[in-house]
Amino acid sequence: MGKSDRQKFLDNHWFPAVRGPKDNFYIVDHHHLGRALLDEGVNECYVVLLKDLGQLDKDEFWIVMDHHQWVHPYDSRGRRLSAAALPKALGELADDPYRSLAGEVRHTGGFPKDATPFAEFLWADFFRRRITLAQFQKDPDATLQLALTLCHSPQASHLPGWSGPVPPRAS
Repeated sequence: MGKSDRQKFLDNHWFPAVRGPKDNFYIVDHHHLGRALLDEGVNECYVVLLKDLGQLDKDEFWIVMDHHQWVHPYDSRGRRLSAAALPKALGELADDPYRSLAGEVRHTGGFPKDATPFAEFLWADFFRRRITLAQFQKDPDATLQLALTLCHSPQASHLPGWSGPVPPRAS
């Protein structure tokens, strides 16, 4: 986008956020967009306040964030992190190639956007357990095709937005 179009987009795109300890804001969605904007030198954006938890101490804050599914405390290998180990800023987020794969599968029609918090991360973890990183790096196009096949399999039926084969009706 050009600078003008980008500004129009940003004026109409608010990041959902929670106010936490020390009056810091924690965005709870659109992290990839936020990271991309930082990489382009955009340092300000609008947030919509979902909840003010500024009165809580740090430990209680993270418990409440986890309870509301406003945090996805997992690393790029799918391992759960403690609150202390979470990145402190968007610029510290690690790239998870499986999250990128899940996003590409969704954009290609593999599954619809879903309101389930961190739905694409659930899909990413599903792919991580079935597709090796070596496969992914060797042939990204074949990996996308495999992921598209996997996303419609019965193995994926527990995931948000799954649209697998319809079983035959009993007569």
